[in-house]
Amino acid sequence: MSSVLISRLLTGVVFVMGLPSMGTVLGQQTQPAGPLQASVEGYRIPNTEVFDLKSKDGRDYRIFVAKPDGDPPPPGYPVLYVLDANAYFSLAASLNRLRSRDPKTRALVVGIGYPIDGTFDMKRRTFDLTTKASPEKLPPSRGGEGWPESGGADHFLNFILGELKPLIAEKYSANSARQAIVGHSFGGLFVMHTFFTKPDAFQAYVAISPSGWWNDYALLAEEKTFAKNIDKMKSPVELLIEVGQLELAGNAGPTASLAPTPASREFGSTTEFANRLMQLDSKALTVKYQEFEGKDHGSVVPPAMIEAFQFAFPPSHRSAPAVPPVSR
Repeated sequence: MSSVLISRLLTGVVFVMGLPSMGTVLGQQTQPAGPLQASVEGYRIPNTEVFDLKSKDGRDYRIFVAKPDGDPPPPGYPVLYVLDANAYFSLAASLNRLRSRDPKTRALVVGIGYPIDGTFDMKRRTFDLTTKASPEKLPPSRGGEGWPESGGADHFLNFILGELKPLIAEKYSANSARQAIVGHSFGGLFVMHTFFTKPDAFQAYVAISPSGWWNDYALLAEEKTFAKNIDKMKSPVELLIEVGQLELAGNAGPTASLAPTPASREFGSTTEFANRLMQLDSKALTVKYQEFEGKDHGSVVPPAMIEAFQFAFPPSHRSAPAVPPVSR
């Protein structure tokens, strides 16, 4: 199912939900027989499971799983790992359910979140999704209370690769050769960190609005090391970087309060960052960049998630075509 068709379907769902009652639509005013009774359990996305998992180092995670309709193919389902699942799993699961109407695009979605009722656990995600940072290299935190502890990215990656992935392989029919990961903001930063330091961990990476400013653009050093060792890549890897057009102005968010530094000037914008990676000379690497007109750091997520599925698991299972660098 194409990303355009999925977008139209989602728009149709929103439109229908905004209509009056069916009786009114058909030209008849109807009255309910009695008081409306809310479901005891509320709405639950079909074919989803949620369970809590404690890592070997004692950290609690909430794992969300969405299975497609139909039997898995012989190699197993491709798998998309979604970071910040408390916020983004429902979106990814709904998109996956629409895509599963086509047997060629069925996938397993695994969301990694925390045992909370809200959307974000800022303390936990700051630790899990970042490398260690110096306070003087960070912008003021929200609320002025100081940044939570950082630097747990490698611990978190070890949990995903050494504990969660084997568990998913054991419980579900998963294709170990078709695995992707998607993250937004700090999640996008983690995706890039994983891509640069362990590119063979996944076959496809999707970084939505990655927080490249973290720790005075420390990602730049990882980029340089990766570029230097590009010839050592053995297996094909695909990377998609997505960003909202309104983010690129630099007049909002953390970057607006950061003074220019040599690292920030060298790193440049997300567009310039993506351009450098698209220019790397490697037959094993495919890099694509997508910019969404009129979208900011928050509103970019829904369309970017649609493209994430299309990029990671295209119906034809062909590698995405190389995209020429974007000049601005």
